Amino acid sequence: MRPSVRGVLLDHDERLVIFRRTVPGRDVYWSIPGGHVEPGDDTLEHTLHRELLEELGATVSAVTPLITLSYPWQGELKTQHVYGCRLVSMDPGLRHGPEFEDPSRGLYEVERVRLNRSEITSRHLVPEPVADYLSGAIADLPRLIGGSLPG
Repeated sequence: MRPSVRGVLLDHDERLVIFRRTVPGRDVYWSIPGGHVEPGDDTLEHTLHRELLEELGATVSAVTPLITLSYPWQGELKTQHVYGCRLVSMDPGLRHGPEFEDPSRGLYEVERVRLNRSEITSRHLVPEPVADYLSGAIADLPRLIGGSLPG
């Protein structure tokens, strides 16, 4: 199974950027932007930059490895490389890829939430190992990521 990357992305106001996912036939859930490593990706960090540009139209700085999580998923072992980063810019007009071209994939609505544990635990955030990590580390994210941008 191909590994994935996730971007724990902080905006200029120290809020976490997440997706509210509405998919036909499923309960609403939330997720952290990211995706699978593709054959043309040189590094995990390259995958992260590519995914954030595709899903958010975002460029980022202060990319910081936070944790690597592995867990059983669909009969295999899934690995998520979780990075922290700071938002430099975001242009929704740059969003592209199959998730935006195929209506059956549902909606990817961008939300920005405060760095409070309840913002994570009150939502059905997936994958659960990432949600568990975030609920424990949420208050420390600005320090863990560093590189704060002047407001």
